Amino acid sequence: MAATQTTTSAKTAKARAKAKQDAIALLKADHREVEGWFEQFEKTRSDKKKQELAGKICIALKVHTQIEEEIFYPAFLEATGDKDIHHEAEVEHAGAKNLIAQIEKMTPDDDYYDAKVKVLSEMIKHHVKEEEQRDGMFAEAKKSDMDLAALGEEMAARKRELMAQHKN
Repeated sequence: MAATQTTTSAKTAKARAKAKQDAIALLKADHREVEGWFEQFEKTRSDKKKQELAGKICIALKVHTQIEEEIFYPAFLEATGDKDIHHEAEVEHAGAKNLIAQIEKMTPDDDYYDAKVKVLSEMIKHHVKEEEQRDGMFAEAKKSDMDLAALGEEMAARKRELMAQHKN
């Protein structure tokens, strides 16, 4: 019984800590999770595993781009006025969403399936690098008057809502 309570308490504490992430920590955690899935995809030879990983990647990226576009990007633009960084990020999202839609209609048996997942991985690596670099969007956000803690809570709540929709 005590072990179960400890496990439950640890899970609750972890969930609480995750909910308290600021906006940038939440987005970076998403980046690391998807990077891991892309690495697994490249290593596996199992079509079943590829389909599973591609599905996880696509859902995670759709949710991630949606919370960025609905919550983070507008707050960033308002706080910094940096249209160049904002517009580039939006265009990169549009390209990724296009590829995600194509991948979701395919199976590992289809021609170009692996190639499309690989190109999506490269697009996302580029986008992440742009956001996380020293003078990128996240650095600019930290220097601004954005309330990253409040945005993080709002984004975490929206992410939970969107993920629940994808499970149905």
